[in-house]
Amino acid sequence: PRQPAKTLWYDRPRYVYLEFCVEDSTDVKVIFEDQRLVFSCKNADGVEFYNEINLYARVNSKDSREKRSDRSITCFMRKWKEKVAWPRITKENIKPAWLSVDFDNWRDWEGDEEVERAMVEQYAEV
Repeated sequence: PRQPAKTLWYDRPRYVYLEFCVEDSTDVKVIFEDQRLVFSCKNADGVEFYNEINLYARVNSKDSREKRSDRSITCFMRKWKEKVAWPRITKENIKPAWLSVDFDNWRDWEGDEEVERAMVEQYAEV
């Protein structure tokens, strides 16, 4: 039986970030579509995780990527309309139990674009 992975998200001027909290993941698959993200993987115990998110707004699926670490898989999706805040990540105004805001990374956008550019470059190099 599949279960959803615990997911954190936060919003930035150019990108929306999602972190799927699965340690030692294998068989990671991430499908980026214009208004949907599909994530699946297994953990070390062979438990299957599956998350499907209908996105609040359009993203540029070609300019979206993921990065796996031992702790989690981070996805960053380029917004179609930059500098438009997303009040939530889901199209529907409901909050699934597995989804939370990443308050550690959530902050005002004032002067944030340089920080974000540096972050994305750092991810892109991996």
